[in-house]
Amino acid sequence: MEALTSLLGAINGVVWGPVMLILLLGVGIYLQLGLKLMPIRKLGMGFKLMWAGRDAKPGVGKAVPAKEVDEGEISPFDALMTALSATIGTGNIAGVATAIALGGPGAVFWMWITALVGMATKFAEAVLAVRYRETDSTGFHVGGPMFYIKNGLGKKWLWLGGLFSFFGAVAAFGIGNTVQSNSVADAMDATFGVPHWLTGVVIMVLAGAVILGGIKRIAKVAGKLVPIMGIAYVVAGLLVLIINAGQIGEAFGLIFYYAFNPMAAAGGFAGAAVMAAIRFGVARGIFSNEAGLGSAPIAHAAAKTKNPVRQGLIAMLGTFIDTIIVCTITALVILTSTVWIDGEAGASLTALSFDAALPGFGNQIVAIALAIFAFTTILGWSFYGEKCCQFLFGTRSIMIYRVLFVLAIPLGAIAQLGFIWLMADTFNAMMAIPNLIALALLSPVVFKLTKDYFDGKDVLPGEELDHDQ
Repeated sequence: MEALTSLLGAINGVVWGPVMLILLLGVGIYLQLGLKLMPIRKLGMGFKLMWAGRDAKPGVGKAVPAKEVDEGEISPFDALMTALSATIGTGNIAGVATAIALGGPGAVFWMWITALVGMATKFAEAVLAVRYRETDSTGFHVGGPMFYIKNGLGKKWLWLGGLFSFFGAVAAFGIGNTVQSNSVADAMDATFGVPHWLTGVVIMVLAGAVILGGIKRIAKVAGKLVPIMGIAYVVAGLLVLIINAGQIGEAFGLIFYYAFNPMAAAGGFAGAAVMAAIRFGVARGIFSNEAGLGSAPIAHAAAKTKNPVRQGLIAMLGTFIDTIIVCTITALVILTSTVWIDGEAGASLTALSFDAALPGFGNQIVAIALAIFAFTTILGWSFYGEKCCQFLFGTRSIMIYRVLFVLAIPLGAIAQLGFIWLMADTFNAMMAIPNLIALALLSPVVFKLTKDYFDGKDVLPGEELDHDQ
């Protein structure tokens, strides 16, 4: 076991190291430039489409031709909420704190850069997901990196789609399941004294009731819970920032200054070089918004739309909301307090920062937010994992995967997760490799479809394909 742990540790150091981060940023920059900064320029249009796509019916907001709707299982809005359910999670609370603790305030600036670049990546992923999705033997739409690899690059690349699916199916049990239930159990025990096993059982029952109902039930719950939890967390953060209003300007100054200058040690803070700010800012930014990892397009492939570009414009908002809005709130709460200088890290740093402004309530706010964020992450990743499993083993494997996924939740709550976390984190990053290859090779398709859309031409998905492996 020690040898396997060492091997995984070495692989993890590579897949989450500088080379991978350069690849993720490089592909994102290439797509952003190829799209002529369209994701940034059309941000407002994306929000309008998101609002109009709440029920995916013609005539809501700007008129949508009937021929462009009714294909898919969930509304475009719920597709975004399902994707956000998997990304807004521990990365927004613990990930931001870790970035600041290891990379200094400047890491936040590089998280922002990652998000702006990642918007183009998310856009391209969703465009390709809808363009190359299929209809399986049960009549449901399925898509994602494995399908745009298979249908966009051709059957000779099928092995690459299989690799992505294998990594995704395994990573889901860790990053999207046991790690999440363990985080909630720790928070509930530390804050409210709830036993780990009880937390695990409660999450299993609640999540099982949703997951076993499939994507429609997951999307319905995500469509309600994600906006509520996201807004509540942002409001709580803004309340802290109102209390700490005098320090906000200084916090922004720290972010911009230390993005390009090394920070000396202070208090319990060990200091950070500029490269540390870049590395941890980019790594935690990608960990939080998952741009380039290939997870979100699996949800967007199920959207009720025939227009890939329209869904891409909605999908790119996931990165903006997750990192530019939610992560920034967390970062400013931390930097307007003085707790971060004392050497704290992770979720405890965020909790202590909230508690400094809201004594007696801050810990509870973070614990509850962490619990709800982790719960919705479990829901979103269950769908990602089952679609990866379906690609490998066919539609009959879906229910087996769901049951195993639900049963793993309480085990995660009571287990020591060192090895599981390492394996899941490694496989999570390895998902990006097949996805980035496909995005780079299929980028001309994304550029052409986008140009056609803004030139007023019809942009429809690829051929409808039956899928029953």
